[in-house]
Amino acid sequence: MNELGVVLVPLAAAALLAAIPGYRMSARLNVLASLISLLFAISLLFDRPASNQYLLVDDLNIVFILLNTFVGFTTSAFSASYIAHELETGRITARYLRFYHAMFQLMLFGMNLALVANNIGLMWVAVELATLTTVVMVGIYRTHEAIEAAWKYFILGSVGIALALFGTILVYLAARPVIGEGMKAMVWTNLLAGAHAFDPALLNIAFIFLLLGYGTKVGLAPMHAWLPDAHAEGPTPISAVLSGLLLNVALYALLRFKLLLAANPAAIAPGPLMIGLGLLSLIFAGFMLYRRRDIKRMFAYSSIEHMGIIVFSFGMAGPLGNFAGLLQMTMHSLTKSAIFFSVGHVAQVKGTQRIADMGGLTESHPVLGWTLVAGVAAIAGLPPFGVFTSEFLVVSSTFARQPVLAILVVFGLLISFGALLLRVTSVAFGEPRGPTGPVKASYVPIFAHLALVLIAGIWLPGPLVAWFQHVAAMLG
Repeated sequence: MNELGVVLVPLAAAALLAAIPGYRMSARLNVLASLISLLFAISLLFDRPASNQYLLVDDLNIVFILLNTFVGFTTSAFSASYIAHELETGRITARYLRFYHAMFQLMLFGMNLALVANNIGLMWVAVELATLTTVVMVGIYRTHEAIEAAWKYFILGSVGIALALFGTILVYLAARPVIGEGMKAMVWTNLLAGAHAFDPALLNIAFIFLLLGYGTKVGLAPMHAWLPDAHAEGPTPISAVLSGLLLNVALYALLRFKLLLAANPAAIAPGPLMIGLGLLSLIFAGFMLYRRRDIKRMFAYSSIEHMGIIVFSFGMAGPLGNFAGLLQMTMHSLTKSAIFFSVGHVAQVKGTQRIADMGGLTESHPVLGWTLVAGVAAIAGLPPFGVFTSEFLVVSSTFARQPVLAILVVFGLLISFGALLLRVTSVAFGEPRGPTGPVKASYVPIFAHLALVLIAGIWLPGPLVAWFQHVAAMLG
């Protein structure tokens, strides 16, 4: 029943939050429901249920489920203080408040369902549900820019999910002659067992559509155009969830289908396609970071950069490449969400997201300023943070096999590092610019994430290393 807990708790909470008026009660219930989901996810480590035709829990998706529920919980805690300020300033009205909290839990329900689904059709539906809820939340401010960003997200996301649907249908058509018609030909465990006998031509075409479709949700270039606008115009908690969670859910779906191709000796190797898109995203986003004037939009391009690194690493595959990809994904989710927590409060105290109107944060708001500096240092891959460890593994494992590709990765990382260093010095140091009044900030989620990333850069527990090594072996 634990796997049901991670999907039923947020679903029940969404229904309850839609009926509860008032901010204080709904914010507390939102945090409580997220905590209960996290506890159910942790229990999966000790009591793993047997799979059925709808739900599956294995070593691979437990990584994503734990990360999803943990960041969901910390984001709900951050959201409580953030949305309180938005309510006081009138950016969000009481009319939309319970709608916001209900959509937050419905979004977590969709993502958790996608992660535990043992049916590729159900997984597609869950990813679509998570996408639609985030579309609605991106436009919750009801400004012209927010509604435009939501529509752009909806249109591009719909194109992506349509391509993913077509790819899913092709996988079913490839499986039907081997497994038979009906629901059993959409069950992931059945597909993996019979993938060696599938028509490789159908599998090849299917993976192209799936890579483009789910790659749109991952934020890979050139299908990334929705992501910067959604980050810039939506509430900051949604920016944290988009970067830290929803991109990972789409990546998880892609990895599942990658395993099917790997199980068929006549199918194309998915690695080169993933390597190409990953490198393109890394280098393109690195250059685009220099052109950003909006701080949330800048970190949106940083997310594109890091998803490029992650997809590249999984494309290189092998025990070390997959291990590096898992670690990079985990560190990126924790670090980027912490950065958005800091940026959200900075934007509130300054009354703007324009980088030119910020400055001297370490002097005017020392805690926010230095946590932002620490977050940028971590996401830029500086030691002793965990991102340095994962990026070092990506580069070293690639250099041992393909030195030219390793040089391109380092080139992309250095471009991004220069842009982040340039922007963070402008925001954090110098003479304070803009308002310098107090802000009611929730520091605990920021400290918790940065502490985990720092500890991971210094010491990785043996059981965690063994777990990631096992998952890396599963991924081939």
